Amino acid sequence: MPNIKSAKKRVEVADRNNKVNKSNRSELSTAMKKLNKVVESGNKKEAETVLNETFKVIDENVTNGTIHKNKANRKKAEASTKVNAMK
Repeated sequence: MPNIKSAKKRVEVADRNNKVNKSNRSELSTAMKKLNKVVESGNKKEAETVLNETFKVIDENVTNGTIHKNKANRKKAEASTKVNAMK
């Protein structure tokens, strides 16, 4: 446990940021699961709509600094490949 005031504050800030990042990662995971579910159902139009929503969530996570842009690009490529393979 830190004794210095600034160190105590850093622990509090780190905990707060950890909660925000965990929430963002959870939102991303949920969006990807939702996309996978729609792809399995076979509805192409709905899959394209959910794909755009998933891209939005991915881009927000990059902007917030939760994930790296290369990981975001990889996630986008995987998602679009699944939707394109539905034909």
